[in-house]
Amino acid sequence: MRVFTDRRMTQHAPGAGHPDRPERLEAALAGLAQALGDGQVAPTTPEAAPESALRLVHDAAHVDLVERARGKAGQFDADTPVSVDSVPAAYLAAGAALGALDAVAPTEDDVAWAVVRPPGHHAEAHVPMGFCLFNNAAVAAGHAASLGRRVAVVDIDVHHGNGTQHMFEARDDVLFVSLHQHPFYPGTGLPDERGTGRGVGFTVNVALPRGCGDADYDAAFDTVVVPVLERFAPEILIVSAGFDAHRDDPLGGMAVSADGYATMAARMRELRRPTVLVLEGGYDLSALTESVAATARAWTGHLPRPASRPARPPSPPPSVSDGAAEAIAATQRVHGRHWGL
Repeated sequence: MRVFTDRRMTQHAPGAGHPDRPERLEAALAGLAQALGDGQVAPTTPEAAPESALRLVHDAAHVDLVERARGKAGQFDADTPVSVDSVPAAYLAAGAALGALDAVAPTEDDVAWAVVRPPGHHAEAHVPMGFCLFNNAAVAAGHAASLGRRVAVVDIDVHHGNGTQHMFEARDDVLFVSLHQHPFYPGTGLPDERGTGRGVGFTVNVALPRGCGDADYDAAFDTVVVPVLERFAPEILIVSAGFDAHRDDPLGGMAVSADGYATMAARMRELRRPTVLVLEGGYDLSALTESVAATARAWTGHLPRPASRPARPPSPPPSVSDGAAEAIAATQRVHGRHWGL
């Protein structure tokens, strides 16, 4: 597993009390080291994303707006403050996603990870928002699509990836699938948001109610995410890897465990597609470390050996909640004909 990161991203300092604190980067890297061994995590330093790549998904005014904030402290909105070093960090974050994309072998079951901050999936084509300056996953997806590759973006962050959806909603060469808490920030992501024009059907939202856990996410993967991905048959998979659906996260309201993240990773790994994971949210440091470690183990097959214990009858699997079942059914009604759900 190739890892692209740069500790200069910790110099993006939104301020005391802001959830996207610099320590998040170290917590995620600690998870990778825990899963793979310290000697196996030798991060590659990314180059700053070139403006040409940014402009594949962001308009010129957006890039200029971010550039004017270079070396200044201020804020783009109430959630998105910047410090004097935030803009270089944002260019490095987008560059890490591009570097990870270039690193995965196009014909192999390969994976690379962009461990970045600031996160990206809320950044729209024309404006930063929601902690995000550039949309890192979308920059990578846009670049891959510009090379003629069929791209799927799966967003597992607790918040809907509004920016990513809007950037690709009119296209049929980039599939966007999101599982997220709803109603919740930023207010988008209902099942009937399914794309426009030739992109109708290529935006797939599973809007899960507050409190959903491992069994609910697993059911969503079984009945929606995996079938859609199999039928779309992407050449490259990009995962907006947010870990704020964890039960201990201070911003989210979900109940996913680290094992739940491992299960999601294992299901996507079964597709055997070159994959880029791009860090998004996850604001409890211990939960972030634990979830990244579980995800890395599942993706690379470095699973821990189970502890020896007395045999006992297996417990019944947890049932899917009524709210999750209704949310999944709503997505199936919208996309049933298009994807055969």
